[in-house]
Amino acid sequence: MNLTTNYLGLELANPIVPSSSPLTRDIESLQQLEAAGAAAVVLPSLFEEQIEHEAMAVHSALDYGSEISAESIGGYFPEMDDYNTGAGDYLDKLRTAKETLTIPVIASLNGDSAGGWTLYARIIEDAGADALELNIYLIAADMNKAGPEVADEYLRLVERVREAVTIPLSVKVGPFFTSMAHMAGRLVEAGADGLVLFNRFYQPDIDLDTLTVGPNLVLSSSQELRLVLRWMAILHGRVNASLAATTGVHTSEDVLKLVLAGADVTMMASALLKHGPDHVTTVLDGVTRWLEERDYLSLDQARGSLSQASSPNPAAFERSNYMHALTEYSSKR
Repeated sequence: MNLTTNYLGLELANPIVPSSSPLTRDIESLQQLEAAGAAAVVLPSLFEEQIEHEAMAVHSALDYGSEISAESIGGYFPEMDDYNTGAGDYLDKLRTAKETLTIPVIASLNGDSAGGWTLYARIIEDAGADALELNIYLIAADMNKAGPEVADEYLRLVERVREAVTIPLSVKVGPFFTSMAHMAGRLVEAGADGLVLFNRFYQPDIDLDTLTVGPNLVLSSSQELRLVLRWMAILHGRVNASLAATTGVHTSEDVLKLVLAGADVTMMASALLKHGPDHVTTVLDGVTRWLEERDYLSLDQARGSLSQASSPNPAAFERSNYMHALTEYSSKR
């Protein structure tokens, strides 16, 4: 079975790409993922906060005591190369991954402003990344900022990073735009070569015993696939960009549904954290078996055949099927 696919201009052996997670953090697990059949990997994100915090720490250290010696300006300042600013460690891991793996390695930047992104985007490109994923984490909590202003912030960020690098650029976003379809088109116009649907924003929780607010990480389930499935089907064939699906991708059935809806690749994190790297092999075997049983010759032959444009029931992806779904559910009770 021919499972090859194209993502961001990269020819991949199949549509399974482990997304940014603890499993893509070290070389040993990356090698296990490649051996299990992963077609590419997305490294954990380099966070904007890391860049800012470490840069400030180095700046403070270099300035400490400089005012007490006239010789300090040209004398005892150490070279910046002697400092590990956090980003240096990330770049070392990127270089090692590129030297060790034969599959494409996609780097990731996570943040909500241009900040040091353009600089580090260039550095990441120089370190050998095959592509760059912008994991934009922008919560529109400012009551004085209208929706179009928020959208413009996204677009400016993509434009600036696109100007900084020549490697393929994907943008990982959430679904919370007034018009997701329109925004998808604008992101592509701003320079995105691909869209990753969707960013899974982790929500805080309140501990009633300690009366503290903190993060609450819950792994995804296949039930979360529906939102991605809907927008994948709507956008397929309507934006000139690669489409990646993430959040809720756990089984071969999940992968097949997304491919039929139009996905070029499907990204996994929670499923691999639950079941380990070998789960990639299990999913690929299931995808292959399903396609062979239905006499498909390739993955490409199936891709997009149930997108909104190709579906015999395109209204199922929009509101007009809403009442029918509720009525059907009630009649089953």
